[in-house]
Amino acid sequence: MSRDARGPSIGPSVAEILTSHAGGTGSPTKTATRVADAIAARGDDGTWLSTVPRDQLLAAAAEIEDRPGARTLPLYGVPFGVKDSIDVAGVPTTLSCPDYAYVAESTAPAVQRLLDAGALYVGKTNLDQFATGLNGTRTPYTVPRSVFGGDMISGGSSSGSALAVALGQVPFAVATDTAGSGRVPAALNGVVGVKPSRGLISTVGLVPACKSLDCISVMAGSIDDADRALDVMIGRDDADPWSRNRGPRYDGATIRVGLPPVGDLEFFGDTDMRDAHLGFREHLAKLVSPTEVSLQPFLAAGTLLYQGPWVAERLVEFGDFLADHPASIHPVVRDILRSGEKYTAVDAFAALQRLKELTAEVGRIWDHLDVLVVPTIGTTFTVGEVLANPIGCNTMLGHYTHFGNLLDLIGVAVPLGVTAGGRPYSAMLLGPALGDDTVLQLAAQILDEPRSTTSAPLPATAQSSNLFQEHQ
Repeated sequence: MSRDARGPSIGPSVAEILTSHAGGTGSPTKTATRVADAIAARGDDGTWLSTVPRDQLLAAAAEIEDRPGARTLPLYGVPFGVKDSIDVAGVPTTLSCPDYAYVAESTAPAVQRLLDAGALYVGKTNLDQFATGLNGTRTPYTVPRSVFGGDMISGGSSSGSALAVALGQVPFAVATDTAGSGRVPAALNGVVGVKPSRGLISTVGLVPACKSLDCISVMAGSIDDADRALDVMIGRDDADPWSRNRGPRYDGATIRVGLPPVGDLEFFGDTDMRDAHLGFREHLAKLVSPTEVSLQPFLAAGTLLYQGPWVAERLVEFGDFLADHPASIHPVVRDILRSGEKYTAVDAFAALQRLKELTAEVGRIWDHLDVLVVPTIGTTFTVGEVLANPIGCNTMLGHYTHFGNLLDLIGVAVPLGVTAGGRPYSAMLLGPALGDDTVLQLAAQILDEPRSTTSAPLPATAQSSNLFQEHQ
């Protein structure tokens, strides 16, 4: 894919790769060769911080081929990337900070599950340093750009994970999400981003940004690719104190959808994004009978994240490094970490009490709603715009995502096409904790993807309606 290409170039899906491997038209070694060639052709574009050397990648693929019963594995020879805040044994974990880097002694359970399922580890992807940011520019390495061109940011903090998928190099990549890091980059690169309910995927082996909020997430080219990765990664881990069992599978019932009043939506003066999102809402309303839901309690919770004491939680992990090596930290990240030093225990308890009130208010909404649909982002930015206004731009990017983890929600970023001006836009589907499968089901229906569950009883016209294509 050329550097000036505008839009994602999704590669073979997980299902297509598995079919080729099973039928003999392809093999893990051939797939590994294709991936290595694609990455080499791009050069240093800010997607990867490290990759498995070509000869070692081909050897790993050959080892998978020789594994007894390998062809029956659910991810036989399927390549994937891992955000460089997650441990892979023998590989440096850098968090995009060279002086912080260490070589991991063991592999994170979530990644190990993928390897055990036959998946092929390709390398570590770029991120905003210490997973602190939603824009992808806070890195000492090459700053990645969106596949939509125009010097547009890739989004962060999981910038490289989204790009690796959007460039067609891997069908899915492991990311993380604390404040939208697994959804904003997906929106800016035209791919699917899934932040599952907190605790479904073990966070052991993840260097935390905010340990009480962090989720391991998935970037993928489709809902089916995300489903296949999630089905392998999700599993109880008693070493993770936030771990919990998966919620119920979608039961075929009518999915109750909520839409905020148009007056609650914010696009920061971006009329193209506003028009595109409202056009999508009009089509969605033909498929479901939406209920109007105030966005105000969600947004109120979101303000607590960076304008409240949760920013101080980052100091649990990085406080000592900040004190000993301040010059090693990206200036914007350093300022954010230092801002956490001003909060007191009284501030923390006051914020916890306020969050509890808002959580209860939002919880009552889920009594009559399954999915809330909002924009994933309200506008886009160029790299130059973010560098000139790093905090302001980042806050706008997180407008619809900051509250998700605080309120313990499932969130799925769904690519919908491009605006009249050629920029990507995306809808975010939100649901209550453990409502993952229902949210994913609606996401699949919006993208007109079949899914291995009973179809929802939507109107007949909805069954073949592809909203993604309608909004190209």
